[in-house]
Amino acid sequence: MTNAVEVRHLSKSIEGTPILNDICMNVRQGEVYGFLGANGAGKTSLMKTLYHIIFPDTGTVCLLGETINKGNNPVFSRIGSIIESPVFYSHLSAYENMELHCRYMGAGYENIMETLSLLGIAETGNKAVGKFSLGMKQRLALARAMLTKPDLLILDEPINGLDPQGIIEVRELLLRINHEYHTSILISSHILDELSKIADTIGIIDHGAMLAEVSMKELTAKEIDIESYYLGLLGGGGKNVESYPHGN
Repeated sequence: MTNAVEVRHLSKSIEGTPILNDICMNVRQGEVYGFLGANGAGKTSLMKTLYHIIFPDTGTVCLLGETINKGNNPVFSRIGSIIESPVFYSHLSAYENMELHCRYMGAGYENIMETLSLLGIAETGNKAVGKFSLGMKQRLALARAMLTKPDLLILDEPINGLDPQGIIEVRELLLRINHEYHTSILISSHILDELSKIADTIGIIDHGAMLAEVSMKELTAKEIDIESYYLGLLGGGGKNVESYPHGN
């Protein structure tokens, strides 16, 4: 089966400082892959290289079976994303911002209201996005990412700014999308407990290096919680980690 995301020996330095070091990653089709690391560990930089917002120095990226090169990559039309802080036209409404996204993607408008409803922001009417709370903007970013019902979602810290109820709702929504539409999801976070509730596989990055990719089912079978595993990899005293395989 083709991987939804396949990264091979990807490295990147900026002004002589390495930010990604020989990264290898596999996100299988149809799975939720949780990308875990502290702030500044390299999660956002890696996601930017997937889109060639940042061009890698070495290595390859394949998305949905297509190798990503400089220039036009049609496969991006099959991918929804949130990379860093989402940007909107602040004077326009949520619906108007979604209309613009549809035009950019060459899509119709028929899914806009349904998608806004899924994220709980269909009743914002003509309210300008500039007057939205941080949580509402994050919901709109998720709606925009999901609008065209993509085959792959790449989500950089999508629960930032959400209250506890909002976090639960987004988690349930992503699981529903994954189960009903078999959408592959790559989701980054620095919140261990939240990723453990949604992910099939966890990839752990630190200082630009991929430390491990591990199945949550295998961790559960070995009665190892994700916090202990994570701390063990970073040398923080996690239990029973050294005996666990660090690769797929």
